Amino acid sequence: QVHLVESGGGLVQAGGSLTLSCAASERTFSIGAMGWFRQAPGKEREFVGYISWLGDVTTYADSVKGRFTVSRDNAKSTVYLQMNSLKPDDTAVYYCAAGAPVAVRKGPYDFWGQGTQVTVLS
Repeated sequence: QVHLVESGGGLVQAGGSLTLSCAASERTFSIGAMGWFRQAPGKEREFVGYISWLGDVTTYADSVKGRFTVSRDNAKSTVYLQMNSLKPDDTAVYYCAAGAPVAVRKGPYDFWGQGTQVTVLS
């Protein structure tokens, strides 16, 4: 069983930045690709970003493209989500996920973290 633990969430003013981390209990190369998702109150969970096993392929939701960046450090078994130019609409619980998804935006992913809250103040 792979355990994923997100951290780095918090309160930030609109226009600010946050970096989320997702630490894996196993070496990330044994986990595969990683994805970031988010869920706002009253809304369905949505795809945010994806990074391939080797880190050479990234994909982003249109709503965050150009503002968010996914990266990974396999030596530290950690994946990051750098979020810049944050907007109130980015407020949500952010989750990382790991696996070998058939479709990077829809999954399925095998393992999920517990989530970390991001709140962007207007």
